[in-house]
Amino acid sequence: MAVVGVLAIGIFLIRLSSDLPDLEALAVYEPPVMSRVHAGDGKVIAEYARQHRIFVPIAAIPKSVINAFVSAEDKTYYEHHGVDWKGVLRATRNNVINKILGRRMEGASTLTQQVAENFLVDTEQSYTKKIRKMIIATRIEKVFNKDQILELYLNEIYLGNRAYGVAAASLNYFGKSLDDLAVSEMAFLAALPKGPANYHPIRKKARAIARRNYVLQRMAANGYITEEVSIAAQEDDLVSIERLTGDKFEAAAYFVEAIRREVFSLYGEDQLYDGGLSIRTTLDTTMQQTARTALRDSLEEYDRRHGWRGPLQKIDLVAVDGDPLDELVKPRGTDADWVLAVVTTISAKTTRILMQNNQIGEIELSEVKWARKQLPQALLGPTIKNMHQVFSLGDVVMVKRLESEDDKSLYGLRQIPEVNGAIMAMDPHTGRVLAMVGGYSHKRSEFNRAIQARRQVGSSFKPFVYASALELDYTPVSLILDAPFIADGGADTRFYKPQNYESGAFYGLSTLRLGVEKSRNVMTVRLAQEMGMAPIVDIGIRMGIYDELLPVLAMSLGAGETTLWRLMGAYAALVNGGRLVTPTILDRVQDRNGKTILKHDTRDCPGCRVEVAPTSGRLVEPKLPDARPQVIDSTTAYQMVSILEGAVQRGTGIRLRSLGKTLGGKTGTTNDMKDGWFLGFSPDLVVGVYVGFDTPSTMGKGEAGSRVALPVFKRFMEKALENVPNAPFRIPDGVSLVWVDAKTGEIARPDQPGAIMEAFRPGTEPSTSNQGVRLSIAGAGISFGGGLPTQTPGAGTENGVQIANVEGKVGVDGQPIEPGAEPSPDDLEDAPLDDEELLDGVY
Repeated sequence: MAVVGVLAIGIFLIRLSSDLPDLEALAVYEPPVMSRVHAGDGKVIAEYARQHRIFVPIAAIPKSVINAFVSAEDKTYYEHHGVDWKGVLRATRNNVINKILGRRMEGASTLTQQVAENFLVDTEQSYTKKIRKMIIATRIEKVFNKDQILELYLNEIYLGNRAYGVAAASLNYFGKSLDDLAVSEMAFLAALPKGPANYHPIRKKARAIARRNYVLQRMAANGYITEEVSIAAQEDDLVSIERLTGDKFEAAAYFVEAIRREVFSLYGEDQLYDGGLSIRTTLDTTMQQTARTALRDSLEEYDRRHGWRGPLQKIDLVAVDGDPLDELVKPRGTDADWVLAVVTTISAKTTRILMQNNQIGEIELSEVKWARKQLPQALLGPTIKNMHQVFSLGDVVMVKRLESEDDKSLYGLRQIPEVNGAIMAMDPHTGRVLAMVGGYSHKRSEFNRAIQARRQVGSSFKPFVYASALELDYTPVSLILDAPFIADGGADTRFYKPQNYESGAFYGLSTLRLGVEKSRNVMTVRLAQEMGMAPIVDIGIRMGIYDELLPVLAMSLGAGETTLWRLMGAYAALVNGGRLVTPTILDRVQDRNGKTILKHDTRDCPGCRVEVAPTSGRLVEPKLPDARPQVIDSTTAYQMVSILEGAVQRGTGIRLRSLGKTLGGKTGTTNDMKDGWFLGFSPDLVVGVYVGFDTPSTMGKGEAGSRVALPVFKRFMEKALENVPNAPFRIPDGVSLVWVDAKTGEIARPDQPGAIMEAFRPGTEPSTSNQGVRLSIAGAGISFGGGLPTQTPGAGTENGVQIANVEGKVGVDGQPIEPGAEPSPDDLEDAPLDDEELLDGVY
């Protein structure tokens, strides 16, 4: 009978073993591993994973962590061969009693059996499955050694808080690497496999501490730590962090999403979320925070100029029982220090507010002077003289505590801007994007206005119009007539008549330099007509601003649409000597094994080796090949950099002069103040700013690029260059520098007021006998597109050149202006385009 029983058991075990899974899956184990995104300094700024896991080889897992899990889960791990038979017998005996008494059943699974369950067997708890698990566990022990099994277990196990494996759990619960964990923290992690939800360190802290202390006691009992260490560790508080997965650096939300999209497009979804990629980005975290603050502060400043849109909602204070703010949710995208408040008392000069948790504060009249009611057509209501003009009882508003040492209860009124914008900062020599903010709040709108917003760029395109003239042997002192200009569309009877920003103002013969510095629209269109649009179309495409450009005059004033991203590359080429660089946000990508699969700088340097100069004994710096294409020659690039530096010193960017730094830049404004731009640079940093509404509409009278975009640039540069030594722009070889008058372009003495060093291509310098000035007066009168003359004869002469009679006045308010004369700095900006004319193609 016994033989028959043994035979039956044998047959049963053979049948159970016949279709067991192959252990090959364990031999080639590659678990899904999270991909991690790093800033340029190595800081983790984002993680992407379906299972948040960081694979750690067993050799890198501290022995104390291993001991904690062995003590908690399988104290005889190093003694058994997959199954703890003594534990099975003990559990069987105890479970008979537990069944009778209605108590919870206990188990005797070893770590090896848990590996078998996690990898090879489903989690059904039938006796047949348990036996299959035992068989697999014994086979695993024959194929793998104890360390290999532990490596599988400690990297695969789910430990709650979206953490798979001990390394991810250590980061998620404590923000530490495994090496930095205290013994009590190791014990807590080892307590979690029994049921992470039952031992949450915040929601179920008491139970978690009790389970942790049990593990510490077992570690002492097993001889892994002393009794003294165990007792001391049990006294430790359980302090966990609420570590968020996904984006780790809110200031970089737009940047990180751009990274996610690019890596996804390059390697696919599985590699991004399961492949364990290490993604090193170009991000400078300090610059990124500065950029975000500069953009948000400036957008809020613009928004306050345009008044108060009213409360978020109203509450009936009489009908509310309890905290009136209890059920309200703070709007997305607001700063952490903005809080919800309800107006409870209003007097003429102060308003009392109630915040959550029954905290009371006050808003003073001085803090709401900006809150004039918004009216149609960008108009504002009466000046605020009384709190009743702003608030009503029960108004729910956003407030921010004011920084006051005397009174901590004072708050300022806040409002989320409707206008939006973007800022980018980039190394002009490499194209590495150091900072990028694509909007006021990524939580409110994921639309990245730095990359995705295609807008007309206005006068920020002018430097490239004038650069194309410099390539055609114009010089910075070539004279161009600033006088009324009219063109028609041939068959169409309507005229294209560009205006300068000061409508009705013209400045006569002015240098090419002044055309850029003062952003003269009429000069630009007249120059474009004389050169023809072909060179302008060519440079716009060559510099990467456009893929194609309609060859019509309005395009010379920035009527073409492009993105801030593309403009950045073009401005970088001016600073770096004419080399085209493409903005990049990726430095390199490595796979889960550390192999580099993408590198931004792909230059090879097979001849590079350490050499010592024979005379000085110093190391000779190896030279790498420069693979950047030369899109404009270095002389033209420097001439335009010098002119744009003048725009900061004397022109539309004059508000930046107070920074005391070497800067160049150009404003841009489009029709009806719909878009505002500022593109600028130092010798080693190029920064671009765009401001406007997502659905294009006017930002209001006077809200040009110099008022809405330039302040963002200024706020950013003030911080970004704070500790950077000032240095001049680099002058390429072969440039000829001559002292000239900044306004007239005539030869000047170095000590003469208004004298500047002007850059010339060799052979084009002015002389005392011939100023070297090229007169550009084509189209001085009405310019017709139907084959009629481009000048009206018989008007008079200047420097021996006939000048046409012109319609309108040369001057401001009928007063003549000397060549090169300028309005006050506050009036300097770009004239808007005429949208109707642009759309109808009348140029």
